[in-house]
Amino acid sequence: FYGKYRHKIQELRRSSPDVFESRMEKRNEVKKQPVGYSSQGEFIRCMEEKARPIFFAEGLGTKTSKGGFTKDKTLDSILNVEMVKEKSAEEIKEIWNQYFSAKDTVYAVIPAEKFDLIWKRAQKCPSFLYALPRKEGYEFFVGQWSGTELHFTSLINIQTQGETAPSQLVLYHYPELQKEKGIVLVTAEMDSKFLVVHEAQCLANQVQLFYATDRSETYELVETFNHRSSEFKYMSVIAELEQSGLGRGLRPGQASDKS
Repeated sequence: FYGKYRHKIQELRRSSPDVFESRMEKRNEVKKQPVGYSSQGEFIRCMEEKARPIFFAEGLGTKTSKGGFTKDKTLDSILNVEMVKEKSAEEIKEIWNQYFSAKDTVYAVIPAEKFDLIWKRAQKCPSFLYALPRKEGYEFFVGQWSGTELHFTSLINIQTQGETAPSQLVLYHYPELQKEKGIVLVTAEMDSKFLVVHEAQCLANQVQLFYATDRSETYELVETFNHRSSEFKYMSVIAELEQSGLGRGLRPGQASDKS
């Protein structure tokens, strides 16, 4: 091929170098395309994807804050709220769980009544100390509510860095569908350098253990931590955790049920 058209190629290169370079670039682009590539096939694939119901749009309109966590992470930035409004609570729960089950994160769907109790108590007692089972003993984490976000950081971070201690886990609670559907959606972000999913899940489960409990003795620990800190006993948290069984098998082990 080159021998047959060598004279014309050389003439084009000499008389119109810009045209020559442009044609060479197009030729290289064609060579880079995989075998069997079809622009029509690509168009059809794109249209088929657009035809599917797109419930999730994670990452749109979000900003990353210091530490890698998303600033102002709204439900609209994750879920197409308008589209799911036609669905039942059970269908939304199934969509939410199915989507996040393929991701390495913590998630949940909380009944409205249970979240009402958690939220009411969080207003009165915005922080608490949680115990995370480790290979030897326990590591303590402080959970602090900020609006409907619950931020966790290790106690050692608080002791060494004070108010500047970075979050290592953030639970996002979305009550947008609470009144209409009777559910609150939950997801999370975590610093994987400090926590793995089953450890983050253990902390998340403890929020319901201490804030949504019917046992007055259990919630009294939260009240004591917030309002009578001098009377608070760390070992009481560990005792409640061991009695509940939430920390069982996490040294190391398997996560509790996310849903």
